[in-house]
Amino acid sequence: MKKKLKLLVTALCLSPAALAQQADSLAIDMQSEQAFTFTEAQLGEDDDVTQNISVISSNRNVYASEVGYRFSPARFKYRAFNAKYNDIYINGNPVNDVERGEFRYSFVGGLNNQTRGSENTLPFEDNNYMMAGMAGSNNYDFRPSKFATGHRVSLAGANRNYNARAMYTYNTGLTNKGWAFTGSLTYRWGNGTGFVEGTSYNSLSYFLGLEKVFNDHHALSLVTWGNPTERGTQAASTDEMYWIANNNLYNPAWGYQDGKKRNSRIVKDFSPAALLTWDWKIDDQTKLVTSFLGKYSMYSSSRLNYNNSSNPAPDYYSSMPSYYFNVWDPMARTDRDEIAMGNWQAAYNYLSASKENRQINWDRLYFANRMASVQGSDAMYYLQRYHDDQLSFSLASTLKKALSTFTTLNAGLQLSTNKGMHYQTMDDLLGATRFHNVNTYVIKNYGENSPEAQYDLNNPNKVVGKGDRFGYDYNIYVNKAQLWAGLSSDYEAAHLFVNGRISGVTMQREGKMRNGLAPNNSFGKSGTAKFLDGGVKAGALVDLSRGHSLQFGLGYELKAPVARTAFQAAQINNDFVKDLKQEKIFSAELGYRVQTTWLKANLNAYYSHLEDVTEQSMYYMDDRRSFTYVSLSGIQKEYYGVELGMDFKITSWLNLKALGTISDAKYVNNANVSYMLSEDGKTYDDIVHNKGMREGCTPLTAGSLDLSIHTKGWYIDLIGNYYDRIYLYYTPVTRYESHQTSTTYDNDGNPIAATYPEQAKGKGGFMLDASIGKTWFLRHGRRLGVNLMVTNILNNTKIVTGGREQSRTDVDENGDAIRTYSFQNSPYKFYANGINGMLMINFQF
Repeated sequence: MKKKLKLLVTALCLSPAALAQQADSLAIDMQSEQAFTFTEAQLGEDDDVTQNISVISSNRNVYASEVGYRFSPARFKYRAFNAKYNDIYINGNPVNDVERGEFRYSFVGGLNNQTRGSENTLPFEDNNYMMAGMAGSNNYDFRPSKFATGHRVSLAGANRNYNARAMYTYNTGLTNKGWAFTGSLTYRWGNGTGFVEGTSYNSLSYFLGLEKVFNDHHALSLVTWGNPTERGTQAASTDEMYWIANNNLYNPAWGYQDGKKRNSRIVKDFSPAALLTWDWKIDDQTKLVTSFLGKYSMYSSSRLNYNNSSNPAPDYYSSMPSYYFNVWDPMARTDRDEIAMGNWQAAYNYLSASKENRQINWDRLYFANRMASVQGSDAMYYLQRYHDDQLSFSLASTLKKALSTFTTLNAGLQLSTNKGMHYQTMDDLLGATRFHNVNTYVIKNYGENSPEAQYDLNNPNKVVGKGDRFGYDYNIYVNKAQLWAGLSSDYEAAHLFVNGRISGVTMQREGKMRNGLAPNNSFGKSGTAKFLDGGVKAGALVDLSRGHSLQFGLGYELKAPVARTAFQAAQINNDFVKDLKQEKIFSAELGYRVQTTWLKANLNAYYSHLEDVTEQSMYYMDDRRSFTYVSLSGIQKEYYGVELGMDFKITSWLNLKALGTISDAKYVNNANVSYMLSEDGKTYDDIVHNKGMREGCTPLTAGSLDLSIHTKGWYIDLIGNYYDRIYLYYTPVTRYESHQTSTTYDNDGNPIAATYPEQAKGKGGFMLDASIGKTWFLRHGRRLGVNLMVTNILNNTKIVTGGREQSRTDVDENGDAIRTYSFQNSPYKFYANGINGMLMINFQF
């Protein structure tokens, strides 16, 4: 299959292109569809590694117009920003996840035809729906009257996270009676025959809408959509396991059960939504748009866990050859003898002997549970399911007023309320007959029968069955009110704007279980955290004549922390993070743009400084044998870099496009850390030495060249992309000041300073992609389009697309080595898919 794809793409790219140019809107549509497909294929691969893909575009900026999908196979983040700084709207209504701050692209999954019509705003551009975020903003137009009239059928086959896709859309356009109707249905399917074995995909997306234009002044539209999805995901692993499997796309999340593949990590995602929009043209200079959005999000993911037994993960560190033989220190005096080498060889021989030995052994887990049941014991292995449900309502109203021929006022109000429901259920007892809702982490400190060992003192020792809640159950309430305004003026040689916003945010936790570690501070409602934030931005675009212009902007914001990072240990108690503050964001940008008949180019330099950032993580602290909730506060960050985009018209049918960025995104101070241990419920304070750490899982250096042919309905692109300086997400635990024992010394043996691990990095590299398409214009306005995209033609599977350091230490609190295995040298990684493609056929009539 790979050889056939290579030969086909090579032949297509070398095809003669002696054809004349012809404008083709369908070609543009299909290219935008492939853009979203690129991005969608990269989302949500692993719940342990946060995916902060940001998609941004702008017809006024060559770099921004293509970078979102061009670099998406490497999970590129625009300017390395967290996705919570990229604001997404639908009909002017904000749709970012209220608790996390970021937009979940699965919310509009499968709605490729509906998400084409978007208004995109870069960080220092103005719009009529809100002050742009630090990473820009996008506003999708879901009005039925704005969709292209007619039928559209699209079929696609791929070897990516799904293998087949079928889409049908019908739009009436605006009828003579002022009505517009739209309907769309999409089905995506995959059974793990793509690159990552053991994965699966099953998704049905729908979109229905109607609109009534009453007269020249009033229009009302109502749309509803959703995409019930179930998918088996990939889990990251270490280079040692990838080497043993001889496959950089090895997936430890699945195994054989009765000879059939079964994935332990199944995501279920469904977020039905309805949006009502009223457009009121008050007069020729004034327009008011008001929208009301309601949605109910149901997201859950399963995970294999264990109780009073060994970890069943096939790539668990104690199963690795390096657990027995010290492969990292040739000068070590222990664990490098013949016995250690024999144990290394035995572990390697077992794991490399067959695929079954490298995957989950479901049959063994069932057998162990049945034996435990016979003895009257709890399940030794089970599947738990984490739930993150949300009920949200939001109202947005925007006024656009032309104050004069040159000046426009935009202003608006946004109100939202969100109830987040977080709980854990028993997904499968795997053959066992019982399980108790007891915290096994605290038994060594308090005893098995102690009240501290109860997850819910209101229902002690509750027996948990399939579908029952256990471990934790709590709600998070977030309310927000926001006012904003923007003033823009157009002069003969300049466009000027200033935007401002002010908002109030409240958040509160409501516990549904009375946790034994916090009996008086876990059940019922917490106090309410209140924040007042806002900001101002100003910018200008100055025309230098003859197609040359300068752009510059300044901004300062106070941004409330998101609820996800506001609580110290939301699974246990009601406590907020200590010294919780608004983020302080200063940003600036300077750009140069040129646009002539043969060249479009832009060069931008940007800088952003953030203070009082709060971050949070959870992990297993090995030296304390305790699950740990970690909150970092007082973080300072800097983001800066340069971006270049160029579209050079060589001939009427041949363009050369170039994109490139060199950037940095780093922590510039040592943050405060507060962590709670599940073994005792106590909170500990420390300093984490994270100064100099970089933003993880995105190339900080990236470049691209695209040779683009477009003529007589044909469009062919041969694209070379290069990625470098890819850091993995760092872990705080190996950098706690109180735990650090490694020290540098001067020539006299005097200690100079403590040393901390360097941040783990991933390998970059070159990736060659290609796309070819053709459009046929048929009679009666019908159009047929075919497009083939092929990614990573050279099959470079050594490029790291994401990952994280392991949150476990190699030494105990006294600095003594705990084991031979090195967590510090074994980060979890994802690698790029090998050569893969998608063939799409579109028919419009």
